[in-house]
Amino acid sequence: MNKVLIYYLLRNFLKTLLIVILVIYAFGIILNLFEEIEFFKNETVNLFLPLMLTSIFVPSIIIKLLPFIIFVASMWFMVKIRNNKDLLTLKVFGFSNLKIFFILACSSFIVGLLILFIVSPVTSSMVKYYEQTKSRYARDIDHLVTYNSNGLWIKENLKNGQRVITALRPEGFNLVDVTIFHFDKNFNLDEKIFSKNVNVESNRWRLNDVTIFKIKDGIFKKRNLENFEITSIYNYEKINSLFNNADTISFLDLITDYENLLNNGYNKRFLNQSLHTMLTLPFLLFLMTSLAAIVTMYTLKRSDNLKFIVLGLIISVFVYYFKDLSIALGQTDRIPLVLAIWSPVIALSLFTFIGVLQINEK
Repeated sequence: MNKVLIYYLLRNFLKTLLIVILVIYAFGIILNLFEEIEFFKNETVNLFLPLMLTSIFVPSIIIKLLPFIIFVASMWFMVKIRNNKDLLTLKVFGFSNLKIFFILACSSFIVGLLILFIVSPVTSSMVKYYEQTKSRYARDIDHLVTYNSNGLWIKENLKNGQRVITALRPEGFNLVDVTIFHFDKNFNLDEKIFSKNVNVESNRWRLNDVTIFKIKDGIFKKRNLENFEITSIYNYEKINSLFNNADTISFLDLITDYENLLNNGYNKRFLNQSLHTMLTLPFLLFLMTSLAAIVTMYTLKRSDNLKFIVLGLIISVFVYYFKDLSIALGQTDRIPLVLAIWSPVIALSLFTFIGVLQINEK
């Protein structure tokens, strides 16, 4: 009988979670589709392309929102079994509040692990394809930064033309093996600059070991310099923030290919933040399900449903902003970054422990 009841709990809980995810996915498709159509409005593409790109981009958003999605699903499920007396029936058959709590919370933890090891690699590949596809249609964007297997590419508009920069790879504050092309307003090549090493810590780029080819009277004139400077709208911080997209890196990439990501120019602090943020996911799912269970199992009175749902939503909003505030403090070095990432988990764990003691007495 216990196995039947556990199967009932898990099946209906996961079914409710799937329904909530599908509803959020549908809303995400509708909202993001307008943005994609706006992006492609001047391109000769059919509706299928924006729809396809939207469908592969929204899952990455759902993963980010999953702690709050599972909170809503858990609240919905718990209120439903309480109102139809299934919760009371479970207690008659020997299921305590604590046992029901652990069954649901542990199933959420397992869902989090499955997402990290199975879903995350798929969604990261989908986001990579999404960005690569959109970059092919981004030729009219004034400024563009992209990083791929061919290295780092930067495009920016100048007062008298355009500049295209390519580098083999970033190394700290420097770009290695850099080639800079300057074009005039008619897109004719005006100047080509080669540099072994370029410091991009500030907007005034310092080029070392420089060779400049300047067109004069239709002929390239060569000039060698030890040092040279150019001014760009980009600096290390801006470039780093633009091409370091956590959505394109899966959990498996971080634990199996960490050193290679570092060698490809990803910032160590960024990779550590991404790794620890992903590691918190199963724990956050466990704790958000715990919060929903604590709020709804505190009493069996139907009249209290609205009050507890409102309380649950307030808690959810509080967790969301506390999580953002904690990350912001970590990114500004007010507290250690790893502690900032795990602070919401620690705080929720303490709150959950107290709540579990309360519902266990009911």
